[in-house]
Amino acid sequence: MEYNLPAFFILFPITLFSLILYKTITLNRRLRLPPSPFALPIIGHLHLLPPIPHQSFHALSQRLGPLIQLRLGSVTCIVASSPDVAREILKTQETSFIDRPQLIAISYLTYGSNDFAFGPYGPYWRFMRRISMHELLSAKTLDHLSPVRHEEMLKMVEGLYEKSKRGVRVDVGQELMKFTNNAISRVALGRRCSGSEREAEEARRIVEETTELMGKFNLADYIGVFRYFDVQGIDKRVKDLHRRYDRMMEGIIKEKEEKRREEKERGGDHESGKVKDLLDILLDVAEDESAEVRLTKDHIKAFILVSSLK
Repeated sequence: MEYNLPAFFILFPITLFSLILYKTITLNRRLRLPPSPFALPIIGHLHLLPPIPHQSFHALSQRLGPLIQLRLGSVTCIVASSPDVAREILKTQETSFIDRPQLIAISYLTYGSNDFAFGPYGPYWRFMRRISMHELLSAKTLDHLSPVRHEEMLKMVEGLYEKSKRGVRVDVGQELMKFTNNAISRVALGRRCSGSEREAEEARRIVEETTELMGKFNLADYIGVFRYFDVQGIDKRVKDLHRRYDRMMEGIIKEKEEKRREEKERGGDHESGKVKDLLDILLDVAEDESAEVRLTKDHIKAFILVSSLK
């Protein structure tokens, strides 16, 4: 039997494309999905996203309406382009859309989405929301930590004043970043991140790299085959960053636990006479055997990581 190979190579892609198009159309009709522009095989609508995606979304909404369905690789995305539709999604139908996408870098850096911001909706999320509202971010806690923020601001102003008297050139942006890092570090961990230049630089780099990698477009999140090939080098960077952050936090938590233990052995209470930082509060919750959810070190590390992002 003879095969006509040129005809096969022409007919096979046409047949495959027709099947994909037919299934997409019938699926949209059956599920009553929002209108969608023409999608390419495999990549879907990724080719429609320029460097500034919101401009593309605006142009599509002018043509297709305030609610659009996009397929980013194998991930379905809904774009709301009007206040009424956004209110319906974010308020009226809140529980249906409350989960955030489980992106690879975010999931890995937050110890399997064990933080509050990116964790899936469920008992743990509700527990951490309650803890955050009543303990971590309550008005009482913020008022107690106000002197810490005020003290760091005074140190920054005093430092700027001393440099101005000596006629030293000042990078205001760098000084503001140092102030922010120290204020967040003291509120979250009870210590300044500029204790030593090496430690301060490492903490700064971890925060910057975490912010970058969590927001970086990763093909592996949208096209499944790329999960097995680190074509962008993101997996390697994420694993290295996670290792460095985990090592730093292990040392900080160990130091904090030793101080709390010493205070208890002296017959005192680590809560008396000082303002508790976020790490103290989380460790208190972790030690509470009657708590609805028992926090682990991974939960605490993930929460502190996301809390430190600016």
